[in-house]
Amino acid sequence: MATNKTVFFLIGILLVVLGFSMLVPYSIQILYNEDSHSFVASSFITIFIGVLFVLANLDKDFRLNLRQTFLFSTLAWSMVAIFGSLPFILSPEKFSFSEAFFESMSGITTTGATVISDLDNSPKSILLWRAIMQWLGGIGIVVMAITILPLLKVGGMQLFKMEGPDSTEKILPRTIEVAAIIISTYLALTIFCGSLYWLFGMSIFDSISHAMTTIATGGFSTHNDSIGFFKNSNIEIIACIFIVLGSIPFISYLKFAQGNKKVFLQDVQIRGLIYLILMSVLVMFLYLWFIDSENSILDKIRISSFNVISILSGTGYVTDDFGLWGKFSLIFFLFLMFIGGCAGSTACGIKIFRLQMLLIFLKNQVKKLIYPNSIIISKYNNQKISDNFINSVIVFIFSFLFIFFLIAMLLSISGLDFLTSISGAASAISNVGPGLGDMIGPNGNYKAIPDLSKWVLSFGMLLGRLELFAVLVLFFPSFWRN
Repeated sequence: MATNKTVFFLIGILLVVLGFSMLVPYSIQILYNEDSHSFVASSFITIFIGVLFVLANLDKDFRLNLRQTFLFSTLAWSMVAIFGSLPFILSPEKFSFSEAFFESMSGITTTGATVISDLDNSPKSILLWRAIMQWLGGIGIVVMAITILPLLKVGGMQLFKMEGPDSTEKILPRTIEVAAIIISTYLALTIFCGSLYWLFGMSIFDSISHAMTTIATGGFSTHNDSIGFFKNSNIEIIACIFIVLGSIPFISYLKFAQGNKKVFLQDVQIRGLIYLILMSVLVMFLYLWFIDSENSILDKIRISSFNVISILSGTGYVTDDFGLWGKFSLIFFLFLMFIGGCAGSTACGIKIFRLQMLLIFLKNQVKKLIYPNSIIISKYNNQKISDNFINSVIVFIFSFLFIFFLIAMLLSISGLDFLTSISGAASAISNVGPGLGDMIGPNGNYKAIPDLSKWVLSFGMLLGRLELFAVLVLFFPSFWRN
């Protein structure tokens, strides 16, 4: 019988891993002679609490039923965000608790929104910790999207259920098996990305930090000007390539390694992502063609490609302040924020497959109007999809937009202007990072927004990262009844 002991045992394991991860930036504190021991103190506290969780919840039979799996999903991200905020709270940079939690939640959900106004002069240890948080959050959501969310039947994610046990009772051994392969792929891509960054001009520290946030499609940078700081077209091209690699389903890499050499061409979702990128880049290029008389054609292609890929994937790297490009760019990038990358990737947003299924639904509805007595069989990636799948996708999209408007209203109540409220809500629930406007735009940050807004946005980040329902279900009393 599954009990909450298993949930808290796993939480303890996560905290121990998080605590040991804090020793990496502590070595940076020593290397750069930073006058602080915040990371070793945070590490000790986190490991100590984690060990207590593990020892207090030892059990002979570790199992998770559906209820415990939902609970674990939300608690895992929340607890990591809480303990991940300790280095910020204990650092000499004087973060308030609201700021520290916001930065930590932004990191672990790979959002990339920051309250740090001067990244160039911030301690190296803090900058590295932000990158580590995003890297851990990226691999965490990939494993969860492949092994847990399909079993929870969240927003149509059951379409991506791997071959194997149907029961959540057997999720632990299955998760460990899949996670080992996925983590190896994730680590290899990170090392390859970092090596190329270093080869084309980044320092070792910058290349490591940016490699972790690139493959996680997180977007935390070590400089105020983000990728634009380097003024290097080769670095921008590398970033684009690895952002796309992080935005496609990681299960595709597994299938490729198992012998399916055409998986990247056959997957409908991957093709949809590539088509969307090409069309969006073309639209933005044509727009820049008419409004920008200074840059060359190649520069316009580079600028439009980088910013489209960065915003669509939810990475949030910037090279230019697209808020200065006119009203169309604001609306267009706001639209791209919502879409995101593929299911089973580190990217966020509504996801490509849900938009594709929505189009299938619309096409079927038109066919039924023309041929009322016809029997229509819907397929996606050569899988038959039932009306229940399509309904769950429609409900997810409606809920996503409804919560977006709700967050925007709460932000406006807290005192933010219209553009900041709208773009901040979109950025949070889509886990993008930079918003629009002077305050939270590409060249701004979230430090000046009220604490209430920071907490609203933090909750929005959690909702967006965990596909809404994995969190919302915990607020229904019926969920807790036997």
